[in-house]
Amino acid sequence: MNRLSSFLILVFIANIVTAQKIQWYSSTDNDYWKESELRLSRKALTHPTITVNGDETGTMFKSWGTTFNELDWDALLMLTRDEQDEIMRNLFSPDGDLKFTRGRIGMNCNDYGRSWWSCDEVQGDLELRYFNIERDKRSIIPLIRAAQKYNPDLTFWASPWSPPSWMKINNDYPVVSSKHNTANPQIDYLLFGSVDGIDEDEMKFLGERKGQFPRKLATQDYFIQDPRYLQAYANYFCKFIEAYKEQGVPIDMVIYQNEAYSYTPYPGCAWTAEGTVRFNRDYLAPTLKKKHPDVKLYLGTFNTNRQDHVEKILSDEDLRKSIDGIAFQWEGREILPYIREKYPDYNYICSESECGNGSMDWKAGEHTFFLISDNLGKGVDEWYNWNFLLPKEGISPWGWKQNALIELDPVARTYRYTPEYYAVKHFSNLLKPGAEIISFSPKEKEQMPLLIARNPNGEILVIVSNFNDEPKPISVKLNNRYLNATLKAHSFNSFVISK
Repeated sequence: MNRLSSFLILVFIANIVTAQKIQWYSSTDNDYWKESELRLSRKALTHPTITVNGDETGTMFKSWGTTFNELDWDALLMLTRDEQDEIMRNLFSPDGDLKFTRGRIGMNCNDYGRSWWSCDEVQGDLELRYFNIERDKRSIIPLIRAAQKYNPDLTFWASPWSPPSWMKINNDYPVVSSKHNTANPQIDYLLFGSVDGIDEDEMKFLGERKGQFPRKLATQDYFIQDPRYLQAYANYFCKFIEAYKEQGVPIDMVIYQNEAYSYTPYPGCAWTAEGTVRFNRDYLAPTLKKKHPDVKLYLGTFNTNRQDHVEKILSDEDLRKSIDGIAFQWEGREILPYIREKYPDYNYICSESECGNGSMDWKAGEHTFFLISDNLGKGVDEWYNWNFLLPKEGISPWGWKQNALIELDPVARTYRYTPEYYAVKHFSNLLKPGAEIISFSPKEKEQMPLLIARNPNGEILVIVSNFNDEPKPISVKLNNRYLNATLKAHSFNSFVISK
């Protein structure tokens, strides 16, 4: 082959690479998921935000998921069957918008149930003779089956907000008294040894919470630390797994407590580090191993940024041998990189998206976009949404307005997909299970969080938002070519570069 022929072949190959098409999906407020095409360029439009050579490795992402709550079911029932089918198809079908493959279930009630209950409220029933899931059969399980219609391969994990009330030292579902419950205020001192520092609204989303959370840690466990009760509670988890399996709902992982650091006026349970280790290491882990060896135990959900406290729990070697992963949400995200670096052999998940304040507006969507990007960039391999369908302002039985992916108008009986829905779609619609997260640039860099992933089929994803009030150019160097684009003000953007 002569030099001219070699030169022409190189030019031809270069032109093919340069001509490579990029699918660009963009969303702005009320103008969602607009598709266009770009081509890779030889020159940068601006200084490259990130450079990717193509041989990078990173965390392998496993799944997108959401939570199944009673109030979501009640909202769904207000719509026609065709509307219900459209929503569940978009959320759960492999061909839908969000492609959720995992579900979170609250064992017993949570703050987004119609009321507060457990699967066994018979005082002192340590043998669990009266255990049942009849309440679940009327709400949570029908909601799950509506999702399974579009993805029969859905899998699930479970965690309690509160144990049965009789298993707790205050004999009630909440941790502290409030105008929203009937808890006895005379025993609020149990939390800290005094009533000083108790704030029933401390965990609410009021802007972005700053500083140390919680400001004070519980000084004693709200779960009764009697071996008989601890073993009965471990058995309770197993009965829950078995009962759901009979209903065709496979639970393959459990977590002992939702947010042990939210000292709640709604169902919750405060645990100390010592109580956390004792229950998980000595009771829950060995009971699961004996009765359900296929069910994994994760630790969490950690919603605290008190790194020393989390490390105190994880310092127990026998406990570490008993768990497969660790779940973080809310402030826990702040210490995730440090814990993950120290304990790299575990799976790490974002167990709950932040719930907002009922606005369901573009600002809430931007916050969710940032949180997904930040969690994936910090190494989580699963991400879970909280509520997916709520009435306007999404108010809970204890008065907290929260957001959802889909907003229901209960008067008109109509619904709309919120900006948060599209924030999730810009990730979950395109980033497949088995993808590697290979690069991340945080929000603080020009208010443009940017994530790069490689799908199992080799295609590269660039997912970036512009939170600024004016358009912003970006250039991402992909090997020896550039992805150049000008992002609209306040926009979500996903770029797909085929292999």
